[in-house]
Amino acid sequence: MMKYLLPLLAIIGLFFAGYTVVSSNQPMPIAQAVAEPSSSPFKEFIAGAGIIEAQSQNIAIGTPLPRIVTRVAVKVGDQIKVSTPLFYLDERDTRADLAMKEADLAKAIATVNEVKASLGDSVSLENLAESVTDKRAISKEELLKRHNAVSIAQAKLDSAKAAVQQAQASIANSRTTLERLIVRSPIEGEVLQVNIRAGEFAQAGALSTPLMIIGNLEQLHVRVDIDENDAWRFDKKSKAVAYLRGNRDFKVELELAYLEPFVIPKKSLTGDSTERVDTRVLQALYSFDRKQLPIYIGQQMDVFIEIQAATGKDS
Repeated sequence: MMKYLLPLLAIIGLFFAGYTVVSSNQPMPIAQAVAEPSSSPFKEFIAGAGIIEAQSQNIAIGTPLPRIVTRVAVKVGDQIKVSTPLFYLDERDTRADLAMKEADLAKAIATVNEVKASLGDSVSLENLAESVTDKRAISKEELLKRHNAVSIAQAKLDSAKAAVQQAQASIANSRTTLERLIVRSPIEGEVLQVNIRAGEFAQAGALSTPLMIIGNLEQLHVRVDIDENDAWRFDKKSKAVAYLRGNRDFKVELELAYLEPFVIPKKSLTGDSTERVDTRVLQALYSFDRKQLPIYIGQQMDVFIEIQAATGKDS
């Protein structure tokens, strides 16, 4: 039995190996697309990728001073008006400094009153000396000293008044700093993103991740990147249609809001402001009624812009 078993196992193994090789060489079935790609309704067109942004553009809120955040006054989705407080920065050291400056102001005012009294005394002595009819009763040297005393007292009074003004200006500066420690909304709109919490350090300057993003959503804009090779074919009067990325059943007709005529390096639509490719684009901003689409800020759209036949011939 062993004499026939081993060749039989070898033949079975050979057939299995052949089956495995043949089955592994079969082409992989093509996966069905989750969503059918959008297609242009125009015969001739320019295609561009668009991204949704607020009418006011997406405003990245920063802080004028690097401080610890003590309280965040809004949350995502809140409707805000101009000058609505967004978040508060730590102000304890500024308030302590303000208290010291207010004490300095009180001291400066007291000094002014003291110098005024001294000036009044010097003026009285000067007037008394000048009222003496017999000039032999008082020496010229004494009279000159009293004149000089009045001049010195007047100079001290001017200096004391300047110190009061300086203290008042210093207090105004501290109060301005206190006001700046309350970060307020520059526009009327909606809070789109909050990336800061109470107790966190708010860094001043340009940040890769903004502390907060706000925008006016009364009307939305689609920022469309038009390749520089197609820029010469673009016509402001041409019709434009946008399809929602992921579902071509949602489409909307666009109206040109304005064109940014400065051609810039293209940014990949990943949300990362540092990602770029070696292509330059012309950016056109189109508006549409946000009620027509279930869409959110930052979503991408497939945009098709019709090319007028006359434009092609003239070119």
